[in-house]
Amino acid sequence: MRILGIDPGYAIVGYGLIEYEKGKMRPLDYGTVETSAKLSTTERLVLIEEQMGKLLKDFAPNEIAVEELFFNTNITTGIKVAQARGVILLTCAKLGVKLFEYTPLQIKSTLTGNGTAAKTQVQFMVRQLLRLKDTPKPDDAADALAAAICHALSAQGIKRGLK
Repeated sequence: MRILGIDPGYAIVGYGLIEYEKGKMRPLDYGTVETSAKLSTTERLVLIEEQMGKLLKDFAPNEIAVEELFFNTNITTGIKVAQARGVILLTCAKLGVKLFEYTPLQIKSTLTGNGTAAKTQVQFMVRQLLRLKDTPKPDDAADALAAAICHALSAQGIKRGLK
């Protein structure tokens, strides 16, 4: 199964594609879609839609795991990220790929056993579970891989009747 993890953003959208078969995971690709602050909001959202559509077509994932939003300070930034996330969800839905959403707490808990784990702990587990030499950069790509791993482990638990 090919799982695409997405860490939604307005300036940077992280993505991470893994293959999950028979309890084993391996990274296939990861990176970011970036938009320039020089572009208007509309132009940035169109760019995100175009790039996400291209990734979905190129990667042909079986399932997609998207991180839910969490913000508590800057409402203006939160609204723009929410708009970008809406574009991402719509792009995925239009292509008919199964979509699953996970909170940051669910992702952290699944990967580390601790829903309040530090980012460095999650990154360590991403590196360990995917047998990577280095932590994926930027953080948005590592977060997207974490979402994909969370889905792989959660889906496996559901199939075995553990969740």
